[in-house]
Amino acid sequence: MTFYELLVFIHVFSAILGMGPGFVMIYIVTKAETMTELRHAYVIRNRLHIFVMVGGTLLLISGLWMGFLNPYLFEKGWYVTSLTLYLIALGLGPAMLSPKSKPVKKLLNEHQGDDIPSVYYTLSRKLFFYERLENILFLIIIALMILKPF
Repeated sequence: MTFYELLVFIHVFSAILGMGPGFVMIYIVTKAETMTELRHAYVIRNRLHIFVMVGGTLLLISGLWMGFLNPYLFEKGWYVTSLTLYLIALGLGPAMLSPKSKPVKKLLNEHQGDDIPSVYYTLSRKLFFYERLENILFLIIIALMILKPF
């Protein structure tokens, strides 16, 4: 196995490790029916987010490293588009996801009782909109990586 082939292996493995859990993070919390279940679902979600962060970091590092080893990749539309979309998706975290998740976290910490307040659904809809947008970007990136259309 060459070093480049090792990087490809790490890249694919990182995609599974990092992106896979990201696609189910919304689903985990949408099935909660009580505040206790919702809090627990967010604990699970936060644990999965560690895999997303580690896998996502390895994806970026391995993808760039492959590009530096084979600079012709920077001339390929699918590579540059994938990299651009990935950087946009990374920027969504601090720009949109973090500000939208703070009120949800505050609600989870401060709400008394086991009922899920209606304001949670309003807040989560806003957060999940951007998470779905990010998932769509990742699906486009995956399709570009597989098909290499241009």
